[in-house]
Amino acid sequence: MTQSHPRISKAVIPAAGLGTRFLPATKATPKEMLPVVDKPAIQYVVEEAVAAGLSDVLMITGRNKRPLEDHFDRNYELESALTRKGDAARLRKVQESSDLATMHYVRQGDPRGLGHAVLCAAPHVGDQPFAVLLGDDLIDPRDPLLARMVEVQEREGGSVVALMEVEPEQIHLYGCAAVEATTDGDVVRVSGLVEKPDPADAPSNLAIIGRYVLDPAVFDILRRTEPGRGGEIQLTDALQLLAEDEKIGGPVHGVVFKGRRYDTGDRSDYLRAIVRLACEREDLGPDFRSWLRSFVTEEM
Repeated sequence: MTQSHPRISKAVIPAAGLGTRFLPATKATPKEMLPVVDKPAIQYVVEEAVAAGLSDVLMITGRNKRPLEDHFDRNYELESALTRKGDAARLRKVQESSDLATMHYVRQGDPRGLGHAVLCAAPHVGDQPFAVLLGDDLIDPRDPLLARMVEVQEREGGSVVALMEVEPEQIHLYGCAAVEATTDGDVVRVSGLVEKPDPADAPSNLAIIGRYVLDPAVFDILRRTEPGRGGEIQLTDALQLLAEDEKIGGPVHGVVFKGRRYDTGDRSDYLRAIVRLACEREDLGPDFRSWLRSFVTEEM
């Protein structure tokens, strides 16, 4: 009989980074609030968590991140103004973000890496498994990656990471997994992890992308984890220990994702994400695609 594991209900979103790659835009505006078409990037991430059944969301923030809290809060003055104008469509858009989920916030304080940011969630999460979503990776809602990861974790226990094939010469930009096949075509057993390896030393071309479902045993490991690559506490190092010894917190599995992912952590990819999403919008797509074709033709 397949063992049943606790239902996951909590999502953690680390959002304390400084966004230095997007300066000067992020001098006074959190990078998570940069718009992707007409919604801030962070809203896409919260919507993904909610779609996977995770309605309790903890955001790990830092200095100058107050706009994140304001975005998911009510704005009574704006709502009142839109109501007086009879602008029901825009009113729904404004209220949508504040009605999405039960939001909580905690400050990271010192920017000591992803592992430390996840550790800040321990008092809120407690002894239950939980999901971690990084705001730089937007996953298309038509490809329910997180829901699949939750399903695998509830069946197998332990932790689950999202993996994606990348070109071998790009693997040094990611955490990388050594894996073994399972009977599920999209699920692998993770036997080892390494953070940003040299291509010659990489155990595979499977990169860890920004979605995790973690056993709470990871907290004790993170408390003992010394700073690693870049002088930061790396979540990958803690997952490596879990993969080496499943008695600590269960096995580590990976879901190999082949769907649509939009990387907003890089300026060029951020622009590509906006173009792709705008092209697919029913309200914007037809006119925008027509203009884009004309623009590309003229430029070529």
